[in-house]
Amino acid sequence: MLQIRKIHHVAYRCVDAKQTVEWYGKYLNMDFVLAIAENQVPSTKEPDPYMHVFPDAGGGNILAFFELPTKDQMGRDPNTPAWVQHLAMQVDSVDDLLETKARLEADGIDVVGPTDHAIFKSIYFFDPSGHRLELAANTGTAEMSSRLDEVKWDMLNEWAETRKAPEHARWMHDGSMADSIPE
Repeated sequence: MLQIRKIHHVAYRCVDAKQTVEWYGKYLNMDFVLAIAENQVPSTKEPDPYMHVFPDAGGGNILAFFELPTKDQMGRDPNTPAWVQHLAMQVDSVDDLLETKARLEADGIDVVGPTDHAIFKSIYFFDPSGHRLELAANTGTAEMSSRLDEVKWDMLNEWAETRKAPEHARWMHDGSMADSIPE
């Protein structure tokens, strides 16, 4: 039976491959691990030159970017809000979030957050190609994870029927967390 072991890589388009590699190295400390360039797409055999670069996202995770110089300017789905499509990456601590936020803002990059999601805190910003990124530091407890695990199917099933946000985990954002989780 098929068992997914990990994400081999996640691929996005970029405006400039060199700029992308340098930006991810400078702001997110990602090492540049591989470049592949072709004049023909291996899977479809289309004549379409590209540069494919691979920064290391840590823990065996690889990001990948394609620069496609013969294609129209890249865009995004106009029917999806900008806050929806993003790549979230885990960091070790809230201090790492704050240090990264300061470094980004010092270079004029807008950063939202830190945002408190109860089980993690995060910051949001855009890379030079317009991809929204999130850095997240876990802050939740084992009890919180257990409580969320207990209600995940009930929440999903209720959503599927009503298309309204279920209240099963309201404690995450309404201030009642301290009252509802025993110490």
